Amino acid sequence: MLVPLTRQKFEQIVPLIATGLQYKYYWGKFANFLQRLLISVVAIVVILLVRALFGLQFGPIIFVLGVISALFWLWYPVFQASMRNLKCRRYKYSGFFRGRVLDWWITDQLIGKQETVNSKGELVIVENREKRINLEVGDDTGFTIEFDAPLRSSHKAITRGQIAEMVVMSNRADLSSIEDFTDIYIPSRELWVSDYPYLRRDFFSEVGRRLREDSQQRRPRRRRRTVDE
Repeated sequence: MLVPLTRQKFEQIVPLIATGLQYKYYWGKFANFLQRLLISVVAIVVILLVRALFGLQFGPIIFVLGVISALFWLWYPVFQASMRNLKCRRYKYSGFFRGRVLDWWITDQLIGKQETVNSKGELVIVENREKRINLEVGDDTGFTIEFDAPLRSSHKAITRGQIAEMVVMSNRADLSSIEDFTDIYIPSRELWVSDYPYLRRDFFSEVGRRLREDSQQRRPRRRRRTVDE
């Protein structure tokens, strides 16, 4: 099932400004925080050196640049998430897609390499790998999507045949060509399968609930037979 979404509803579900989950995603690990903090310190030092070398007064422009640089570690995850959201919001049309999990499997993905030296002084290359879950989701029309995300312990609850919901995006009004799609929600388990959390989950869950209620109300009801018939 594919139901077109209004632009207003789509912009509610995919916000422009980063949500808490999106901010947490780009906040990263402690090493990422230290990297941003180092950039903030270096930027402040550069501004102070430029001011000292060229005799610049501490004017409004220098003050603003100083504040931006000092808080780089804090606001940069918001910027990253907002830019990623903006990429989705550039699509002209969107739709609510409901299908079923057709298949799933686990893969190992190489996410980086690290050079180190062992006890013998030999250079050793260590591969950093991540287990990922792959889902194939489709509906009765033959439309299918393959999706992968980092494997989580909660994914043990996923089985073939479960209803899966997501938002799809297109530049065609009839949604005949899907350009991109978001994370997947499995309502029977209240389970999200995602790498980056594109959606405002409270809004999306409400849209899915209303559509499920509407589809149940539209189902034809069988007339009960009486004793006299």
